[in-house]
Amino acid sequence: MVSKTKTVLKLSAIITKEGNEYVALCPELDTASQGSSIENALEMLKEAIELYLEDEDVKELPKKHAFITSFEV
Repeated sequence: MVSKTKTVLKLSAIITKEGNEYVALCPELDTASQGSSIENALEMLKEAIELYLEDEDVKELPKKHAFITSFEV
């Protein structure tokens, strides 16, 4: 069970631009948010994850981080 004390988690964020908005996705928790700038989208994602962790009965947090890379075809 996740304790209610302040715990710092290191999670990944994938940020893409869709139209005039930026979408931020945390692959470890499959949580997303959006904002008008990269910084805003990331802040909104942090807030969404904090609310998710407060509201959900999270029994176990992800043990590994996503490996994100790019490649050419």
